[in-house]
Amino acid sequence: EFDWPIEGLLLPNSPPMKKPICKTPKQYVPVRLRVLQNGDKNKTRALTIISPGKSPEQKMQCTEILNLPSAARRLFNEKGKEIFNLKDLQRDELVYVSCGEHWINPDLSIAQQKKQIFLRNLASDISKIHTFCSTHKIEALVLEVQSDIVAGAKLAVHKPVPGEEKQIIEPEEKQMQKNALTTENASSEILDSHARAHLRMKACHTLLRYAWQETSHNFDEDDSLPKKTEEELFENMELENKYSHSPKQSKLQKLRRQQFEYRDGQIISCAAPQLVLGVQSPNPHSGTEVVLVDKKADDSHQRWLHEEDSRTFHLVSNPDLVLAVSMTKARDDACGYPVIAQKYKPYDNGTSNQKWNYLKNKKAFMAFHSTALDKEITAANYAGICTSSVIKEENIDQPGYYYVSPNGKRKIMLCLACGQSMRAEKGLKQLLPGQPFLCASGSKTQKPFSRGPFKVISVAKADLSSDEAENTLSYYEECLLSLRMKTCSQVVSHSSMAVIHQKAVKIIAYKNGDGYRNGKLIVAGTFPMLLTECTQQLGLARAASKVYTKDGTTILSLRDLVLWALDESFIQRDSEEKKKETAPDGTKETRVKINSRMKMKNKSFPKSVTSDSLDGIDKSLLTLILRNPIAIWVSCGEPFLSPNALQRAEKIGKQNWQKKDKILADLDTMKHKMRQLKGRRVAACQPTTMVPNKSPLQPVVVEGGWTEQTQEEIKLMDLIRHTEAYLSEVQELQSKRNSPIAPKCRTLKKSSLYKQPNAKRVWVYLNGGRPEDGTFAWGKTISELLDDCSSRLKLAHPARTLYTPEGEPIHSWDDIERDMVICVTTGHGFVTPKELKQLVEVRANYARICRQQGPQATDIVLSPSAKLQSLVTLHSEFLSQTS
Repeated sequence: EFDWPIEGLLLPNSPPMKKPICKTPKQYVPVRLRVLQNGDKNKTRALTIISPGKSPEQKMQCTEILNLPSAARRLFNEKGKEIFNLKDLQRDELVYVSCGEHWINPDLSIAQQKKQIFLRNLASDISKIHTFCSTHKIEALVLEVQSDIVAGAKLAVHKPVPGEEKQIIEPEEKQMQKNALTTENASSEILDSHARAHLRMKACHTLLRYAWQETSHNFDEDDSLPKKTEEELFENMELENKYSHSPKQSKLQKLRRQQFEYRDGQIISCAAPQLVLGVQSPNPHSGTEVVLVDKKADDSHQRWLHEEDSRTFHLVSNPDLVLAVSMTKARDDACGYPVIAQKYKPYDNGTSNQKWNYLKNKKAFMAFHSTALDKEITAANYAGICTSSVIKEENIDQPGYYYVSPNGKRKIMLCLACGQSMRAEKGLKQLLPGQPFLCASGSKTQKPFSRGPFKVISVAKADLSSDEAENTLSYYEECLLSLRMKTCSQVVSHSSMAVIHQKAVKIIAYKNGDGYRNGKLIVAGTFPMLLTECTQQLGLARAASKVYTKDGTTILSLRDLVLWALDESFIQRDSEEKKKETAPDGTKETRVKINSRMKMKNKSFPKSVTSDSLDGIDKSLLTLILRNPIAIWVSCGEPFLSPNALQRAEKIGKQNWQKKDKILADLDTMKHKMRQLKGRRVAACQPTTMVPNKSPLQPVVVEGGWTEQTQEEIKLMDLIRHTEAYLSEVQELQSKRNSPIAPKCRTLKKSSLYKQPNAKRVWVYLNGGRPEDGTFAWGKTISELLDDCSSRLKLAHPARTLYTPEGEPIHSWDDIERDMVICVTTGHGFVTPKELKQLVEVRANYARICRQQGPQATDIVLSPSAKLQSLVTLHSEFLSQTS
């Protein structure tokens, strides 16, 4: 609803301006997963966790329950694909957890897994050596602006402009004059002589201005630069676009980005004197980027103190921070190393990225202005290589750590890379400068530190001195290549053997409990693929987890399924042989043929099939058996339901329904006959017979006639009643009768996680009110229903009694039916809305009379009549005489 684009400030902790129109995303429901350590092939050791965990304690659960050597970092599925989003995971899915290493195939043997781990660790060590070799001989690099020379542009160190060394070496006065003339020639087409004179003066000298003299660029009305500055910017852009195709102009532009001047504590860009080096953060820290900012004389975040002895530039606002080159990221040939503010390290070696040489006559800042040893130690620290492999048996001043030996007699010192790799194992402390040492990893006597930061290579055997570093790198790269070739050939041979023995199997999958209905033909080569296809094609609510055969055998792999099919074929063969043996005798020729065939089959069919003897089966026989699809029943974890039992249950149910249909048809026929007999009797209209009777109360009895049922009707009515009673018994028996799988269902119900409560829903209303003003209430007992009524009707006192709409009290829970209308009272008797209205009128009249005539108007005294008093007197006298 705003007019985009807009410009403004980002305020922290500010309240929202307006509620978002879009709906908030649905909260992700945690999923239960099974986790295994990377490379573990025993799936029975899988542990269950709930993901994702938001608290740090929950995030550490994988590391703790799997007892990993370091924190868990990466997740992989069963196929080795790395998992980045937990929303794609299914319930109870198996995932492998690693501490940062690549996925290890659990199907491989332990020896192959060890080979893969060894090759990956060797490749990691070689990568460190390669990084060191590419940075230990750093050529001359100068400070440069990465992009256009504007406020906010980032800085980096890059190679000087090729072919422009003469221009860089020229004296300062000639170079300044040349830059002024170049600017004058480039702008002579637009600027007048007065403006060109101002440009020359600004290029030669920038006057010191106070804070109130600085030109403000925060404009409220039109948010625009001053007209003259804007014209200069547009002019420079037009000139750059006009001459950008010229190689000379491109070199000149790059040269302008590499020229800086240190004056009055500021590092000023010669191409744009109004821009200087500084940090934009109000609280700079180690790692803050150094960028071009607008020049301000009183801003300490853009002033630098040059220490010529240490060859460093300290930030005035925080002297602990110095101008440095960031080597944490790989060098980009196009952009170079970025420039940051870094904490000062007062060491002789390992800090070459903080040392600069300001060439005043060249207007250039040369980075890595230090000795070759300092550059090599710096490169080793950032590449993660032990410094003892760079220097052999020499103590030097360098950053590092130390810890005291267990006996407390010796201080063991480690370089920066070794200390960072062992920080979790030892209680390390940082070494103070001025303590030359040799890393303990390079010592021949310190066996525990023989590898240092390496995983495979020994520090003592890795000679990374300036002359042998390239040779060492090429040697280990050749070793890695040869080992990979050997491993690949072995893996290919193993995989080819697996492909030969592992064939796709045709399967007909049924849903567990559906019997032989809605089968799906599936061709699968692996067991996970079979489960996935069954889940999709059968439309299961959850992922398929269990596979059964028709006899209830649980299948855990395709190999088990093939073995079961072979055993099943052998059983069928034996049954066929018995049938042939029990058949009547035939001719001798047929018996000879049968015996010969049996001998041939016995040679090809082994007596028993096991997982070890599967390879000995004839391939043609195996193909013949697996030609037809194998029937399986798939479930999501439920126990097996026999398809034969389901067929029997369906057959019995069908018979019962046919029996019931026959009874209903007979009953309809008898009722139709009954209607016909009644109609004939009524249509005949036969007169009645008057029979005399000796009884004085009824002297004449009427018999016969069209109103009296005949004997045939009476017999037929009795038959109809017996048939209806029999039908009700059949229906009740059919409803109570369960299928043959009922015992299993009962066991499932006993162990079910959820039981249907015996709760009833009723419509309740307040005593004296209308039923239409009521509401629904629920409860399992009368007490629960009364409590729910108190809360839902918002009664001032708890509900005590329940009544029917007719005023009958309810005392038993069995008297309450679903959706019954009930009146609720707080202990008073049942009152209808009309009676309540009369009571309200009486109270209103009483209050009205008291208000109009006073409280004495309602004081009524009743005196007995004289006749009543005389009767009372006589009665009392009679009682006194008798006593």
